Amino acid sequence: MGMNPASILKLMGAKKKFEETHPKFMAFLQIVFSRPLEEGTIIEVTLTRPGEDPITANLKVQQSDIEIAEELKNLAN
Repeated sequence: MGMNPASILKLMGAKKKFEETHPKFMAFLQIVFSRPLEEGTIIEVTLTRPGEDPITANLKVQQSDIEIAEELKNLAN
């Protein structure tokens, strides 16, 4: 079952707005996805809400993570 054209256009518009609003983050993602992830890569995420201390989590990429990412990528195509 595919998406209807109106939903696709809405999603494309939202993507364009996000790219315009957050160009540094989009550049970061382009670098990240410019080559495949390698086992042993560490991904770290920090969330800082206004007035609160930052919360940070990280993970070390394992082969099983790479396999899942490949499966998800295949589903998207």
